[in-house]
Amino acid sequence: MCLEIGNKVAVLDDVLKGIVTHVMGDEVSIETSDGMVFKFNSSELVRIGVEQHELSKFSDINNALLKDKIAQNKPKTSLFKKEKKEIILEVDLHISKLTKSTRNMDNYDMLNLQLDTAKSKVEFAISKRIPKIVFIHGVGEGVLRSELQRLLNKYPVKFYDASYKKYGLGATEVYVFQNAN
Repeated sequence: MCLEIGNKVAVLDDVLKGIVTHVMGDEVSIETSDGMVFKFNSSELVRIGVEQHELSKFSDINNALLKDKIAQNKPKTSLFKKEKKEIILEVDLHISKLTKSTRNMDNYDMLNLQLDTAKSKVEFAISKRIPKIVFIHGVGEGVLRSELQRLLNKYPVKFYDASYKKYGLGATEVYVFQNAN
């Protein structure tokens, strides 16, 4: 390293820093802020461009200058990114969403309508290569949920409870395995 008179330097194995006052071959004299003069080999010194107190501004995470610097360099994007534009088919199996009126329908008819809807949506997702379906079935007594799971066992899918945060307790998420052929 080529040091010149006037360069700010720090000593590698010590807490000293100062300004180069004299250079004679590999021997360099530095003067500290206290006025003390020390001689070192040039290999023991490193030139510094920024004072340590300037650098320490950026090591304190609560420092306003650091926050400004981060805000300038950070792109304005969400911290929560989806991997891709993932297509999720949401199907609400509540009977009120499937038919205008339940007049002249007993529980068996309503359950069959809900299961037929689920079956057609699973087959649609398989044919259109849609990777995920969320069936919103509600909590109730669990009859629709258990019948839905029995239906899903007949297809090349994996199913599990959907996101509680998004759907609550009454939803099942289905992952449709896509055939490579």
